[in-house]
Amino acid sequence: MSIDDKHALEGLQKLDPQTIGAVYDQYFSEVYRYVLYRVGDQTLAEDIASDVFVRLLESAQSGRTPQTNLKGWLIGTASHVVADHFRKKYRHPEEEILDSMPDLAPGIAAEVDQREQNNVVNAAYAKLTDEQQQALALRFGQGYSLEETAAIMKKNVNAVKALQFRALAALQREIGEVNYE
Repeated sequence: MSIDDKHALEGLQKLDPQTIGAVYDQYFSEVYRYVLYRVGDQTLAEDIASDVFVRLLESAQSGRTPQTNLKGWLIGTASHVVADHFRKKYRHPEEEILDSMPDLAPGIAAEVDQREQNNVVNAAYAKLTDEQQQALALRFGQGYSLEETAAIMKKNVNAVKALQFRALAALQREIGEVNYE
Protein backbone atom coordinates (compact mmCIF):
# COMPACT_ATOMS: atom_id res chain seq x y z
CA MET A 1 0.00 0.00 0.00
CA SER A 2 1.53 3.26 -1.11
CA ILE A 3 0.75 6.34 0.87
CA ASP A 4 1.26 9.92 -0.24
CA ASP A 5 3.11 12.39 1.93
CA LYS A 6 0.07 14.54 2.67
CA HIS A 7 -1.98 11.67 4.09
CA ALA A 8 1.08 10.21 5.82
CA LEU A 9 1.89 13.49 7.55
CA GLU A 10 -1.72 13.94 8.68
CA GLY A 11 -1.86 10.35 9.98
CA LEU A 12 1.45 10.75 11.81
CA GLN A 13 0.20 13.91 13.53
CA LYS A 14 -2.81 11.91 14.77
CA LEU A 15 -0.56 8.92 15.66
CA ASP A 16 -2.79 6.70 13.52
CA PRO A 17 -1.47 3.10 13.80
CA GLN A 18 -2.41 2.21 10.21
CA THR A 19 -0.63 5.25 8.85
CA ILE A 20 2.44 4.53 10.97
CA GLY A 21 2.50 0.93 9.67
CA ALA A 22 2.04 2.11 6.07
CA VAL A 23 4.87 4.66 6.40
CA TYR A 24 7.13 1.99 7.86
CA ASP A 25 6.27 -0.51 5.13
CA GLN A 26 6.77 2.05 2.38
CA TYR A 27 10.02 3.66 3.54
CA PHE A 28 11.91 1.18 5.72
CA SER A 29 13.67 -0.65 2.87
CA GLU A 30 14.80 2.63 1.33
CA VAL A 31 16.13 3.98 4.63
CA TYR A 32 17.78 0.62 5.32
CA ARG A 33 19.52 0.55 1.90
CA TYR A 34 20.79 4.11 2.42
CA VAL A 35 22.17 3.27 5.87
CA LEU A 36 23.65 -0.04 4.69
CA TYR A 37 25.48 1.76 1.91
CA ARG A 38 26.94 4.16 4.47
CA VAL A 39 27.90 1.70 7.24
CA GLY A 40 28.46 -1.56 5.34
CA ASP A 41 27.09 -3.76 8.16
CA GLN A 42 23.65 -5.35 7.82
CA THR A 43 22.91 -5.66 11.53
CA LEU A 44 24.04 -2.13 12.26
CA ALA A 45 22.04 -0.86 9.28
CA GLU A 46 18.90 -2.55 10.62
CA ASP A 47 19.47 -0.99 14.05
CA ILE A 48 20.03 2.48 12.66
CA ALA A 49 17.08 2.28 10.25
CA SER A 50 14.85 1.18 13.12
CA ASP A 51 16.16 4.07 15.21
CA VAL A 52 15.16 6.47 12.45
CA PHE A 53 11.55 5.28 12.68
CA VAL A 54 11.62 5.48 16.47
CA ARG A 55 12.73 9.09 16.10
CA LEU A 56 9.87 9.67 13.66
CA LEU A 57 7.39 8.40 16.25
CA GLU A 58 9.00 10.50 18.99
CA SER A 59 8.71 13.56 16.75
CA ALA A 60 5.07 12.78 16.02
CA GLN A 61 4.30 12.37 19.74
CA SER A 62 5.86 15.72 20.55
CA GLY A 63 4.01 17.40 17.67
CA ARG A 64 7.12 18.02 15.59
CA THR A 65 6.37 15.88 12.54
CA PRO A 66 7.97 16.68 9.21
CA GLN A 67 6.08 19.50 7.47
CA THR A 68 6.45 18.62 3.79
CA ASN A 69 8.75 15.85 2.60
CA LEU A 70 8.52 12.66 4.70
CA LYS A 71 11.07 10.71 2.66
CA GLY A 72 13.55 13.60 2.83
CA TRP A 73 13.06 13.82 6.60
CA LEU A 74 13.65 10.08 7.02
CA ILE A 75 16.82 10.06 4.89
CA GLY A 76 18.08 13.24 6.55
CA THR A 77 17.51 11.73 9.99
CA ALA A 78 19.24 8.54 8.85
CA SER A 79 22.19 10.63 7.73
CA HIS A 80 22.39 12.30 11.15
CA VAL A 81 22.17 8.97 13.00
CA VAL A 82 24.92 7.49 10.81
CA ALA A 83 27.09 10.57 11.42
CA ASP A 84 26.48 10.24 15.18
CA HIS A 85 27.47 6.58 14.99
CA PHE A 86 30.72 7.35 13.21
CA ARG A 87 31.50 10.22 15.57
CA LYS A 88 30.99 7.95 18.57
CA LYS A 89 33.04 5.18 16.95
CA TYR A 90 35.83 7.64 16.18
CA ARG A 91 35.90 8.98 19.74
CA HIS A 92 35.72 5.54 21.34
CA PRO A 93 37.21 3.06 18.88
CA GLU A 94 36.52 -0.56 19.60
CA GLU A 95 38.96 -3.22 18.54
CA GLU A 96 37.20 -5.80 16.46
CA ILE A 97 37.73 -9.40 17.45
CA LEU A 98 38.13 -11.33 14.26
CA ASP A 99 37.16 -14.97 13.96
CA SER A 100 40.63 -15.65 12.58
CA MET A 101 42.34 -14.01 15.55
CA PRO A 102 43.79 -16.71 17.80
CA ASP A 103 42.68 -16.88 21.40
CA LEU A 104 45.97 -16.61 23.25
CA ALA A 105 44.48 -17.15 26.68
CA PRO A 106 44.82 -20.69 27.93
CA GLY A 107 41.53 -22.48 27.76
CA ILE A 108 39.95 -24.63 30.41
CA ALA A 109 41.43 -27.75 28.81
CA ALA A 110 44.96 -26.33 29.06
CA GLU A 111 44.36 -25.38 32.69
CA VAL A 112 43.11 -28.88 33.51
CA ASP A 113 46.12 -30.39 31.72
CA GLN A 114 48.48 -28.13 33.69
CA ARG A 115 46.86 -29.09 36.99
CA GLU A 116 47.11 -32.78 36.09
CA GLN A 117 50.79 -32.39 35.21
CA ASN A 118 51.39 -30.60 38.52
CA ASN A 119 49.66 -33.41 40.40
CA VAL A 120 51.79 -36.03 38.63
CA VAL A 121 55.02 -34.12 39.37
CA ASN A 122 54.03 -33.58 43.02
CA ALA A 123 53.21 -37.29 43.42
CA ALA A 124 56.54 -38.28 41.87
CA TYR A 125 58.39 -35.73 44.03
CA ALA A 126 56.74 -37.16 47.16
CA LYS A 127 58.24 -40.59 46.33
CA LEU A 128 61.81 -39.22 46.49
CA THR A 129 63.92 -39.58 49.64
CA ASP A 130 64.08 -36.62 52.02
CA GLU A 131 67.67 -35.87 50.94
CA GLN A 132 66.71 -35.96 47.23
CA GLN A 133 63.74 -33.63 47.89
CA GLN A 134 65.98 -31.24 49.83
CA ALA A 135 68.65 -31.24 47.12
CA LEU A 136 66.11 -30.46 44.36
CA ALA A 137 64.38 -27.83 46.51
CA LEU A 138 67.63 -26.04 47.22
CA ARG A 139 69.01 -26.30 43.67
CA PHE A 140 65.88 -25.60 41.60
CA GLY A 141 63.38 -24.18 44.06
CA GLN A 142 65.76 -21.71 45.73
CA GLY A 143 68.27 -21.44 42.89
CA TYR A 144 71.32 -22.21 45.03
CA SER A 145 74.58 -23.25 43.42
CA LEU A 146 76.11 -26.69 43.95
CA GLU A 147 78.55 -25.24 46.48
CA GLU A 148 75.81 -23.46 48.47
CA THR A 149 73.62 -26.59 48.44
CA ALA A 150 76.58 -28.72 49.61
CA ALA A 151 77.30 -26.31 52.46
CA ILE A 152 73.65 -26.27 53.60
CA MET A 153 73.32 -30.06 53.39
CA LYS A 154 76.78 -30.57 54.96
CA LYS A 155 77.91 -32.72 52.02
CA ASN A 156 80.64 -32.34 49.47
CA VAL A 157 79.84 -31.01 45.97
CA ASN A 158 80.22 -34.42 44.28
CA ALA A 159 77.76 -35.99 46.73
CA VAL A 160 75.19 -33.26 45.95
CA LYS A 161 75.74 -33.81 42.21
CA ALA A 162 75.13 -37.54 42.64
CA LEU A 163 72.09 -36.92 44.85
CA GLN A 164 70.67 -34.47 42.33
CA PHE A 165 71.32 -36.85 39.43
CA ARG A 166 69.58 -39.78 41.21
CA ALA A 167 66.63 -37.55 42.20
CA LEU A 168 66.12 -36.32 38.64
CA ALA A 169 66.45 -39.86 37.26
CA ALA A 170 63.81 -41.09 39.75
CA LEU A 171 61.48 -38.24 38.75
CA GLN A 172 62.02 -39.06 35.09
CA ARG A 173 61.14 -42.70 35.68
CA GLU A 174 57.94 -41.76 37.54
CA ILE A 175 56.85 -38.99 35.19
CA GLY A 176 58.14 -40.61 32.00
CA GLU A 177 55.32 -43.13 32.15
CA VAL A 178 52.75 -40.36 31.66
CA ASN A 179 52.08 -39.07 28.15
CA TYR A 180 51.01 -35.41 28.19
CA GLU A 181 50.05 -35.11 24.54
